[in-house]
Amino acid sequence: MTTTKAAEVRLEGVGKRYGNVTAVKPLDLVIEGGTLVTLLGPSGCGKTTLLRMVAGLEQATDGRILIGGRDVTLLSAGERNVSMVFQSYALFPHMSVLDNVAYGLISSGFRKKEAHAKAEATLETVGLKGFGARLPSEMSGGQQQRVAVARALVLEPEVLLFDEPLSNLDARLRRSMREEIRALQQRLGVTVIYVTHDQAEALAVSDRIIVMRNAEIAQAGTPAELYSAPDNVFVATFMGEANHVRGAVTALDGDMADVALGPLHMRLPHRGLPVGAADIVIRPEAVRIAESGLPARVARATYMGSQMEYHFATEVGEIFATSPDRAHRRAPGEDIALTFDPEGIMVVRP
Repeated sequence: MTTTKAAEVRLEGVGKRYGNVTAVKPLDLVIEGGTLVTLLGPSGCGKTTLLRMVAGLEQATDGRILIGGRDVTLLSAGERNVSMVFQSYALFPHMSVLDNVAYGLISSGFRKKEAHAKAEATLETVGLKGFGARLPSEMSGGQQQRVAVARALVLEPEVLLFDEPLSNLDARLRRSMREEIRALQQRLGVTVIYVTHDQAEALAVSDRIIVMRNAEIAQAGTPAELYSAPDNVFVATFMGEANHVRGAVTALDGDMADVALGPLHMRLPHRGLPVGAADIVIRPEAVRIAESGLPARVARATYMGSQMEYHFATEVGEIFATSPDRAHRRAPGEDIALTFDPEGIMVVRP
């Protein structure tokens, strides 16, 4: 199977209002051709509205949308050469899998024989060779998801859109399906815009992640950038587990700062923040039990099989930590001290 050349998606001042309610504040965004970009954020942040504007299912109130350099702002969904995979899959229950996949081609004027041949080839692409005669009800949730992807791919879109595609699957199947979607995207080189509220899903599949909050972009970057260098407390705590505590920047020296966390003093990048009280984010895996440091008491200790989870009471607040060391378990009530790996602790904006 071949796809149309991967297209760049460019949003210029694109926004959406419903009366007095702003669903998406005007924003600029460029999605490079052949990449998988995830719109990530909590419910109501505007990510699905933004996706639907790219799809042509919602009309932008402001700005322009360009796909492959072509202005599609005023074009209908059928004129945009994009395909969408919905959360519900939206398969026709009375049609065979093959007819489901071929439906869009037949509707657009392909002869049935040619449409079925293309559908068969696309089913093979998603690992469902030989499943064409089945009904959707005879397929597992993961297989139905693949049928929905095949139905979108068979149209050879310039851009493939996913709206919370894995939310109906159990945790183990979600993990395998996100790997399949990522591998398929890389193999075909198609441009993908992917919407989810699941941070682990976004980290696993994305070239870039656009974190949205309150109808605007909070931060955009690679998964590693957003996890290790978040701009603010919201992005830091949304991108995986994080402890948010208050400390102080006591002095600046070039790009570095002297940072105090209770009696513990560290040198960290100041990231443009001034001397004074500061928000500090600590990843659970960066917490270390040490001979000296921030005094702490074990409040809770939980055995999780592959790791230990701890809640420590400290003068700056409760700190949650994970540890792969299951052999030397710390008991509730035990007094210890904490230090932190520099790459897992950061000063951030409020």
